[in-house]
Amino acid sequence: QVQLVESGGGLVQAGGSLRLSCAASGRTFSSYAMGWFRQAPGKEREFVAAISWSGGTTYYADSVKGRFTMSRDNAKNAVYLQMNSLKPEDTAAYYCAADLARRGLRGWGSSLDSDHWGQGTQVTVSS
Repeated sequence: QVQLVESGGGLVQAGGSLRLSCAASGRTFSSYAMGWFRQAPGKEREFVAAISWSGGTTYYADSVKGRFTMSRDNAKNAVYLQMNSLKPEDTAAYYCAADLARRGLRGWGSSLDSDHWGQGTQVTVSS
């Protein structure tokens, strides 16, 4: 079992940066691919980024590619999402997720589902 707790959300002006963190508990953390999803009010859940269990492979949604960078530290049971050049359309609740990703990172992202979820952290980008 993996429990996930996000932090680092907040209010930022367009063009600014935020760094989200996700702390995980559980001995099997390094076995899981990790991801970030987001959901804005009145909109469907959207995949943002994912990283393999080793950290060697990442996959990003086209909407954030080149602006967001995901990383992980298995020694600290943590993953991070560095968000630069933020836009108002990035405003959403961001959720950390853990999954065995048997279908690969792309397949996992497309499914919009996960084995484990955090409670979410709000990111608001003002114009």
